[in-house]
Amino acid sequence: MKNSVVKTLLAAGVIMIGSSFSTYGNHPAKPEETSKEAAKVKTYKIRYGLLGQNGGKTLSGSYDVGSFIATNTVTGQSYDTYYGGGFQTLPAYFDDLPAGNYTFTAMQGQGGWAGYGSVTAEVSDAQVDADGYVTIYIPVTWEE
Repeated sequence: MKNSVVKTLLAAGVIMIGSSFSTYGNHPAKPEETSKEAAKVKTYKIRYGLLGQNGGKTLSGSYDVGSFIATNTVTGQSYDTYYGGGFQTLPAYFDDLPAGNYTFTAMQGQGGWAGYGSVTAEVSDAQVDADGYVTIYIPVTWEE
C-alpha cells in the first residue's frame, strides 16, 4: 500500500510540473507582438507656453515654473518636463507624448511667484501646427 501511495503522489507531482509548462493561460506576448503594439501608438511633440492673465500668449522668456505636466484623462499617466530647477525657459518641450486627451498644467517654481491653472486638450494629428508641434498654453492664474 505504501508503494501505491508513493506512486500516486509522484504521478500527481509530475502532472503539476507538466501543467506549469502548459500553453494555456496568461503568458507574456512574443517580443515581435509587443514591438508591433508599441509601434501602433502615435506620439507627438509638445511645445509649452504661458497664457497671461491679460490673455496674451508667450513662448519666450524665463519663468518661475518647476515643471509642465500632462496627465492622461483616461489612464491617469503623467508626463512632465522637469529640468531640475525652479525656472524654465519658454518654450518648454516634451517629445513622444502618446495621442489622447490630457489635462495640462504647470507646477509652481522654487520662487513661488506665480500660480498656474490647467487646460484640457486632445493630442492628435488635428492639433499639430505648421512647426510640427502641439502647442499648449498654460494659464497663469496669479503672479507677484
